[in-house]
Amino acid sequence: MKYATLFLIGLLLSVALLSDAQKQSGKTKGKSKNKVRPTVAPEPKRQVLQRAVPCSSAKCKLPDCRCSDATLPRPKFKGKENEIPQFVTITFDDAVNAVNYAQYELLFNGVSNPDGCPATGTFFLSHEYTDYVRVNALYNAGHEIALHSVTHGDGTDYWRVADVETIEREFGQQLKMLERFAKVNPKSVQGMRLPFLQISGNNTFEAVKNLGLTYDSSWPTQQHKDPAMWPYTLDYLSIQDCQIGPCPDAALPSVWVNPMVTWTDTEGYSCSMIDACVYPPADNVDALFDWMLENFNRHYQGNRAPFGMYLHAAWFSRGRNYFAAFKKFMQHLTTYPDVYMTGVSHMLEYVKKPVLGKPFKECEKKPNSTCLPVNCNVQKVSTGEVRYMSACDKCPTVYPWLNNPLGEDM
Repeated sequence: MKYATLFLIGLLLSVALLSDAQKQSGKTKGKSKNKVRPTVAPEPKRQVLQRAVPCSSAKCKLPDCRCSDATLPRPKFKGKENEIPQFVTITFDDAVNAVNYAQYELLFNGVSNPDGCPATGTFFLSHEYTDYVRVNALYNAGHEIALHSVTHGDGTDYWRVADVETIEREFGQQLKMLERFAKVNPKSVQGMRLPFLQISGNNTFEAVKNLGLTYDSSWPTQQHKDPAMWPYTLDYLSIQDCQIGPCPDAALPSVWVNPMVTWTDTEGYSCSMIDACVYPPADNVDALFDWMLENFNRHYQGNRAPFGMYLHAAWFSRGRNYFAAFKKFMQHLTTYPDVYMTGVSHMLEYVKKPVLGKPFKECEKKPNSTCLPVNCNVQKVSTGEVRYMSACDKCPTVYPWLNNPLGEDM
C-alpha cells in the first residue's frame, strides 16, 4: 500500500510538471511567434554521375562526341592516312621564369608550319615562382596557356584523393591569377594537367566540366601507342589503360581527354614524358635526334594520331646537347609538308572537324594584351617567406595563394 501511494504521488507530480512545461513552452512560442528565424541555405545537391557504357559510334558523333577506340579522325579516311595532317603538340609543365622563357624563345622564334602560321606550344603553368610578365609575352606570341594548379599539391596522395571542390579551387583560382597578373583572357584557357599526372578518377573530369574547360591532358597510355591513341570524349566508357589510377568510369559528355601517348626509351621502356625516360640515348645531338625521330615515325608512318612532346624545361640542363637536339628536331619538322606544331586546344579544333590535307583555313588570331611590368616583393602568409614576383600593372598586397588568389589583404 505504501509503495502504491508513493507511485501515485510521483505520477501526479510528473503530470503537473509536464503540464507546467507545456504552458511555459506555449508562452515562449507565443513570444517568438513574429520573430524571423535565421535560415540556412541547403547545400546544393551534387549531380549523380551515370556510369559510362561502351561507346557506340552510331550515337557518338563529332564534333561533340568521339569514341576512345576510334583510330582515325573519320572512318572514311582509312587508306588515306598519308593525307591526314600530322599534329605535334609540344607542352611544358610548371613555372615560367627568365631562364626557361629564353629557351622557349629560341625554340619557337621563326619556326613556321606548312600553312605559314607560326609554330606554337602549350604551357601548363603552376603558380609558384612563375613570372607573369613572361607568361603574358608567351600568350601574346600565340602560345596556349593552360593550367597546372596553384599549389602543385604535396605529393601524389594530395591529388589521388582530391575531391571535385579541391580541384575546382586549385584550377579555378589559377584562372583568376592568370587574368589579374598576366592579363590572360580566362575564356582562352581550355585545358589542364594534374601535377605528377595523378588524376583522381571521375573527380578530375567532373571539375574540368564544371570549370568550363575543354580537356584534360594528364592520362598516359602505354598500351595504345602503336597504333597511337587519338583524343576522345568521356561520353562513353574509355578503353584507355589505367597506368596511374584511379581512372574515370562515369559518363561525362563533351569532356575531352588528350591521352599522353608514351614514348619508348632506348631499352624499350615506356615513358609518359621525355624527361621521365629512364634510358635516353647518349648525350649526343645525332643520337638524341634519331631517338626523337623514331618515336615520331610511329605516329607519322602509322595512323597520324597527334604526337606529344611532353617535358619540363629542366630536362635541357641534364645534358650538354639536349637543347640543341630538341631544336634540331623542331627544325626538321618544318621540312615536312604536312606536319603542324600547335597547342593542344588548336589540335582539338581539328579533331572535332577533321579534313584531309590542310587542316585550317587561316592562322589563329594572336591576342594583344597590354602588360605594364611591375616587380613585386610580397610575403607568403602561410610561411612568412618573402617572395619576388613579376606581374602586369599592379602588385598584390601579399603573395597570391590558394583561397586568396589575388593576394588581397585579408
